[in-house]
Amino acid sequence: MKDNKKSRSSRNMSIRQQERNAVIAFPSDEPKCFADLAPRGPLAVKNRVVGVLIENGDEGIVLPDPTFRETNFGRIRIERSHLNGAPFKMTVVCEILNPESENRDFRGDIVEVLGDMGNNDVRMLSVLRQYGLSQTFPDAVNEEIKDLDVNPTEETVEEEIKRGRKDLRDILTITIDGEEAKDLDDAISLKIEDDGNYRLYVHIADVSYYVREGTALDKEAQLRGTSVYLADRVVPMLPPKLSNGLCSLNPRVDRLTQTAEMIVRPDGVTIEGDIYESVIRSDMRMSYNECYRILTDPKDDDNEKYGDIVPMLQKMKKLAEILKNMRDSKGAINFNIPETKVILDDDGNTIDVMAYPINFCHGIIEQFMICANEFVAERFAKMNYPFVYRVHEDPDAVKIAKFCHVARTFGAAGRIVGKITPLAIREFMETVRDDDALPMLDNVLLRSMAKARYASDNLGHFGLASKFYCHFTSPIRRYPDLYIHMIIKSYIHNENRRRHFAGLVSGIADHSSEMERNSVDAERASVTIKVADYMKDKVGERYDGVINSIIGAGLFVVLPNTVEGFVPFRTMRDHYIFDERSYRAVGAKTGKKLNIGMKVRVVVSAVDTDFGKIDFVFDEGFEETEKVGRRKAKTILKKKGKKRRR
Repeated sequence: MKDNKKSRSSRNMSIRQQERNAVIAFPSDEPKCFADLAPRGPLAVKNRVVGVLIENGDEGIVLPDPTFRETNFGRIRIERSHLNGAPFKMTVVCEILNPESENRDFRGDIVEVLGDMGNNDVRMLSVLRQYGLSQTFPDAVNEEIKDLDVNPTEETVEEEIKRGRKDLRDILTITIDGEEAKDLDDAISLKIEDDGNYRLYVHIADVSYYVREGTALDKEAQLRGTSVYLADRVVPMLPPKLSNGLCSLNPRVDRLTQTAEMIVRPDGVTIEGDIYESVIRSDMRMSYNECYRILTDPKDDDNEKYGDIVPMLQKMKKLAEILKNMRDSKGAINFNIPETKVILDDDGNTIDVMAYPINFCHGIIEQFMICANEFVAERFAKMNYPFVYRVHEDPDAVKIAKFCHVARTFGAAGRIVGKITPLAIREFMETVRDDDALPMLDNVLLRSMAKARYASDNLGHFGLASKFYCHFTSPIRRYPDLYIHMIIKSYIHNENRRRHFAGLVSGIADHSSEMERNSVDAERASVTIKVADYMKDKVGERYDGVINSIIGAGLFVVLPNTVEGFVPFRTMRDHYIFDERSYRAVGAKTGKKLNIGMKVRVVVSAVDTDFGKIDFVFDEGFEETEKVGRRKAKTILKKKGKKRRR
C-alpha cells in the first residue's frame, strides 16, 4: 500500500497551517482572463492548455481540461498540419498560436501527448504541465552533481574543521520527522545549564556548501523556488542525490550543517546565541509517533534502547511548552485547520481520505524551528544586512471589522479598537462561545488577513506575533532558506559582499513568493483530483458534516475526513437569503438559519471528476426541523434588511 506522505516532515504542515497555506491558499473566486496572467511556474507556462483532442473532420479540436481554469480560450481549433501525429481522444498539451484573437477563433499546435485522462498518472501530468513543474533536471545540473560522494569524505570534514567549522559530533543529537520523510534538513540538541537556562542547538543542513551561488544547480533551485508535494509524488527543488542523500541529516553519518545555538531563559526569551558552520553526527532518527509514545506511554526497555535521548525528549517537551506559552502571551494566532491526507494504492487510486494526524511532538519541533527563525532574522535585521525575511503584514482594519461583526453573531464579545495587534485578535477570539464555529471562523479570519510572503525588508510576522522572522530551517526544500544560508556563510567568512546581496534579495524574495503560491495551487489541485476520485463511488451515501462557509449560491459542508462538498441553495425547498455581514442564510418561508459551524447531515448527490467538484444535498427532513410561522419569518427577514441598511 502506498501512502501520499510527503518526504518533508509533517511538522512543516503545522507551520503552514499557521503562516503559509492558511494565509495564501485562498484563491479568488472571480474568473480570470488568461491573457492577464503572468507565466505560471518554474517553466514559465504561458498560452498553453491541457485538454482532450477530438476529431473534427480533417482537423481537430482541443477541449481544455475544466480544472485548467486560468484559461479563457474555450474550444481550440487544430489544423491538420498542427496535429503533429497526436491521436484523437487523448489528453494533450496545446500551445495557442493566436492568443490575442479578438473574434476568439483560437488555433493551436499540439506540443505533447499525455495519454488517456482516465489514467491516474495522466491526471497528475496535467497538473505538472498546468503549473509549469518539471520532474527532471537539466543536463548541466546533473553534470555538476555526478561526482559528489554519498557522504562527506573524512578528508573533507577534517579540512572544514581546520577552516573553523565547529565539531559537534560528540553532542547528543537527534532528528524528529514523519516516518516516511527522506529530506531531513534539521536536527536538535538540548542541554540545561547550571543556571537553569536552556542551551538549544538547531542544526540545519548546510546545503549552501554544495550549492554554490551562480552554478547551474543554484540557478535551477532558484528557478524552482520550492519543492512541490503533490498528492502522489514530490517535485524536488534539488536533485534527490542531494535532497535525500548528501544533504539529508541521516543518522550515524557525518553531515555539514549550519547551527543556531541559543540560550533560552525559563520564561522562553532567547537572551543570546550564535550562528556558525558545524559538523554533526545524528545519534538517532526519531519519528513523531515514536517520540509521542516514549513521552506518553514509556516502556521498561526505553532507557536501554534510547539511553540519554529519553531525558532529552522530556526536556524538549518542557521547553516547547514554555515557548508556546510565551508566544501565546504575545498573541500568536493558532489556527485550527486540518490538512488533508490522501492514502493511495499501488496504482495511484485513492483508498482513503483523512485529516492529517498531528500530536504534540510536531509542536516540539515547530516551536524550536520558530525560535531559530526568529533568532537568525533578528541578528541580521539589527545589523541592517541584506536578507530575505518571511513577512506577514498587519491586516486591513476594514476587513478585520467585518470579521468581528461575523464573530459577534457566534457569541464573541467586545470589539477591537485602535491598532490591531495579534494579542487583540487572540483575546477577541477567546470570547467566542460557539466552539463548533471556531474552525470555520478561523477560515473567515484568515481570509481577512494579508498574505504571508518573502521580502527584503523586515516587516514582522503578524500571525506569529514576531517582530523578526525568516525561513532558515528548510534549505533542502525552500530557496529563501538556501539563499540566506549563502548570505550567512559569506558573512561568517568576512567576504564583504553586502553590496552584492543588496542588489539581489528583493528579486529573490519576489520570485520565491510567486513560486510558493504556484506550488500551493498545484498541491491543492492534485489533492482535489484524488479526493474526487475517492468520492466518485460514494454517490447516495449519507454523512454528518459541518457548514464550513456560505456564499450567495449555496454553502460548503466539510466532513470529518476533511472532504468538502457544495450544497446549492437551488436544491433546497425554501428560498434562502444570504447575509454576508453575518455570514448566515435565512429561509424566506421557514425562517431557518444556516450558520457556519452548524452540524448537518448530507447526501452525496454528484461527483464530477473532470471538474474535481463534489455536490451534496441536505438529508431529507433537514429543513423541517426548525419551521416558524410565515409572519415570524417575514419579521426576521425585515429586521435583517434594516440591519443591512445601517
